[in-house]
Amino acid sequence: MFRKIVHDRTADTVISQIEDLVLDGVLRPGDRLPSERELSAELDVSRPILRAALKELEARHLVASRPGEGTYVAGILGTVFKEPMVGLVRRHPRAIADYLEFRREVEGLASAFAAERATAADIAILDRILAAMEAAHADADPAAESRLDVEFHMAIVEAAHNIVLLHTMRSSYQLMAEGVFHNRDRLYAHAPYRLSLLEQHRAIHAGIAAGDPEAARRAAEDHIAFVERALKAVGETLAREANAARRLAKYERAATRTLAS
Repeated sequence: MFRKIVHDRTADTVISQIEDLVLDGVLRPGDRLPSERELSAELDVSRPILRAALKELEARHLVASRPGEGTYVAGILGTVFKEPMVGLVRRHPRAIADYLEFRREVEGLASAFAAERATAADIAILDRILAAMEAAHADADPAAESRLDVEFHMAIVEAAHNIVLLHTMRSSYQLMAEGVFHNRDRLYAHAPYRLSLLEQHRAIHAGIAAGDPEAARRAAEDHIAFVERALKAVGETLAREANAARRLAKYERAATRTLAS
């Protein structure tokens, strides 16, 4: 990941390399940097130069030092998806529709870009994630499938090789992983939905691997449209079940009072 610095071994050169890794999404928020000894050896710079670089990166709020733990990439995701906006989303479920509309358009674009720009390494990453999804599906492990769902979409955005798109969607996917916008576990709890989602991910992967931007875009847009419909259906089913349960409870209370009298 880190490259030896052959010429101009200065703090600025170290800073530039680490900033590039953060910008390109190779280093993610929360990633731990190697120890000072390891990193100075990897970069082939002295420890004083490395310390100066890390101090400046910390001043720029790109890394954070945790006493006794090491140095980590700071949480630098866009503030639009932090409080108080997250609080508004939680209190107003209609925001889910806007979120899915946004994802449908942006993920279609990201998948098309990935089909055009993905490298052999990008395809290898997608291959491995899809294989893991296949295995989780075969093992009937919806929790793993749900986790890999987010990982798969993040890998597509990384394969699109657009820095602004990458960091915008990374913050969005973080909230999806935390269940802020919608609960993926609701979908993966239903076997028919699990199979449909797997087939849709296969179709997106196939479009990207074939280098077919239109097929990849169409598969991604169809996938999000399905998620939108499925979430609505699950929500309606849960509402019906809750109403029926309340009616049953009321009936049972009335029956108990009748028997008691």
